Amino acid sequence: MKFLDQAKVYVRSGDGGAGCVSFRREKFIEFGGPDGGDGGRGGDVFVEAVSGLNTLIDYRYQQHYRAKTGTHGMGRNRTGAKGADVTLRVPAGTQVFAEDNETLVCDLTEVGQRERIAAGGNGGFGNAYFRSSVNQAPRRANPGLEGEELTIWLRLKLIADAGVVGLPNAGKSTFLASVTEARPKIADYPFTTLHPNLGVATVDAAEFVIADIPGLIEGAHEGVGIGDRFLGHVERTRVLLHLVSATEEDVGEAYRVVRGELEAYGAGLTDKPEIVALSKTDTLDPEEKTAKLRALGEAAGGAPVLALSAVSREGMTEALRALRAAIDSEAASEAEPAEPDPRWQRVSAEGGR
Repeated sequence: MKFLDQAKVYVRSGDGGAGCVSFRREKFIEFGGPDGGDGGRGGDVFVEAVSGLNTLIDYRYQQHYRAKTGTHGMGRNRTGAKGADVTLRVPAGTQVFAEDNETLVCDLTEVGQRERIAAGGNGGFGNAYFRSSVNQAPRRANPGLEGEELTIWLRLKLIADAGVVGLPNAGKSTFLASVTEARPKIADYPFTTLHPNLGVATVDAAEFVIADIPGLIEGAHEGVGIGDRFLGHVERTRVLLHLVSATEEDVGEAYRVVRGELEAYGAGLTDKPEIVALSKTDTLDPEEKTAKLRALGEAAGGAPVLALSAVSREGMTEALRALRAAIDSEAASEAEPAEPDPRWQRVSAEGGR
């Protein structure tokens, strides 16, 4: 299945059914009066997050969705049926934007979350509604109201616990394939990964989801390479694993390039906890390894640097444990209740004044 994380869709809710002009005519009933029913409401358009999907590829082949018109009212005070609704089923993590692709309409972060984005038109009143003491036989009814018509953008941001970032050929896909059952494309040339990949890692009987995104190069925020659009898939992660290849001549500069692109992208990526690791250490002799670990640590502001090798399995378990610890720490901080405002405490102590 191809990966698609953005789609433009046209939706239209159903029109309301028209009211009915009808009079009761039955044997032995001299003055039957009006009995035209109201029209049914038009169908609504919903967006629902469902399980089993991780791409918006369905909306590449169908971009127009229309709900059904409400049934017209009928005689004998029969109200028309409501028009059938339309539901756009999307993966969890999908955001719905207005036509300008900037105004957020809703954000579906959990499976089962359902939002109405276009309401159906109300049905028109039948002539029975207009009966009054001065107008016993109204001969008019309302047409149904028109439905809403709009163009929306669906934008998918994968939901993962940890995100892997780095330059092309930094070993991101190799790391994902080594610690999960995911099988991303791996080759010895840049930009092997053209779309994000997800995998479930297990360490110490705990599971968490890792997202691997295409590599970043200098100027990615300006569209160089494949740009930085895929960074949206690590916005929801709790921690970033920053891989720097040991084959880079200047590992410090490689680290700074990626950090610069994260800062240019924004969205709070530079505020997330970061674990820095030197990958492909099996290609270095001990002296080179020590020197590059020291240089990378200096570029990262003195942060500890892990040494990783998918070939020798060096540091793989330690990296997973570090990621798991950072995820648990962030989850615990999010669960902590906010501290009460001291002004409210002072008011309460003073007897409510």
